[in-house]
Amino acid sequence: MKNFIFISPNFPANYWKFCRELKNNGFNVLGIGDCPYDNLLFELKNSLNEYYKVNSLENYEEVFRAVALFTFKYGKIDYLESNNEYWLERDALLRTEFNITTGFHTEDMKKVKYKSEMKKYYKKAGIKVARHYLVKNLAGCKKFIAEVGYPVIVKPDNGVGAEATYKLKNDEELKAFLSKKPQGYIMEEYLDAIVNSYDAIVDGEGNPIFETGLVEMGDLMDIVNSNDNSCYYYLNNPLPDVREAGRKTLKAFGVKNRFVHFEFFRLSKDQHIGKKGEVVALEVNMRPAGGCSPDMMNYANSTDVYKIWADMIAYGKTTVAPQEKFYCAYAGRRRGKPFLYTEQEIADKYKDNVKQIWQVPDALSGCMGNLSFLANFKTKGEMNAFIDDVIKEK
Repeated sequence: MKNFIFISPNFPANYWKFCRELKNNGFNVLGIGDCPYDNLLFELKNSLNEYYKVNSLENYEEVFRAVALFTFKYGKIDYLESNNEYWLERDALLRTEFNITTGFHTEDMKKVKYKSEMKKYYKKAGIKVARHYLVKNLAGCKKFIAEVGYPVIVKPDNGVGAEATYKLKNDEELKAFLSKKPQGYIMEEYLDAIVNSYDAIVDGEGNPIFETGLVEMGDLMDIVNSNDNSCYYYLNNPLPDVREAGRKTLKAFGVKNRFVHFEFFRLSKDQHIGKKGEVVALEVNMRPAGGCSPDMMNYANSTDVYKIWADMIAYGKTTVAPQEKFYCAYAGRRRGKPFLYTEQEIADKYKDNVKQIWQVPDALSGCMGNLSFLANFKTKGEMNAFIDDVIKEK
């Protein structure tokens, strides 16, 4: 029996489904987390062979000892994974130290965590990238801005999502940003675009066995910084040009045995980098899209990505195939806004469409809102009407 260590299997809450499918496929599923065992979901408890509670997952020595104990009790660890961006580097370090060969090691992290390094591999794939400058000083920033013009985007070179990301529109904002003595930031030219993603489950040969994608309805950076509502939707298939770019990116990064979420910009108008509608690079994420996105993939494709992923781990392939296709909408409300319709009124009006109403955990609410509605629709027009109703204010 093969051993799979799942780091933080309780967060996000839906990740117990990954554990369930691994166990169904005959794995010893060993969880390590900082949640007390009694507080774990009943379904998660039933999906684990053993659980080791640490006081803090931030404490590497505690987590190391947990992995060492599981190794002593069960023998060689075949897989270690969290499927979580926050722990990606920690996962890689543990694999390196315990010689777990089925995933990224520490030496792989630079290209998949640092936005400046990602650009080299996007270029290798033949995909255009935004011009950038690694922030050092005012003179360097002004030289770069003289080339690309305002506004510019500044964000951590090694960061998660739109966290600590800002749009600078003039010299005053630039000086205010630099006055905080930011460390490890990248500055990029601003692109007028919307985000399209390529989401895939990739086998041991680097071939996708499941593909889908989302389209964001709004600028995620602005949503986070202005505390606005969050809306996006999953397509039942990635758009053809996004699929092509996604597959090229898989090859350039040498991705194997992973669930990935690659982000691209689709240009909203002609710009220095390309023509309106063209797909250009944003960033790679070597894990599933966050929060309830795996569930949305299921709803849009009438499938089970948790099982597809576990089948890939166990067998290198899957017999699970998408069925009926939908647009799956995410409409996330921000707490405190005077919405026209109550939660119950939305649930009643769209009772044949709503799949899930979700109180978003605080750790994810910055980019996803506080209360989200997931719903399936056959047409884009019906979906847009639903989203308008959810976020409409009095």
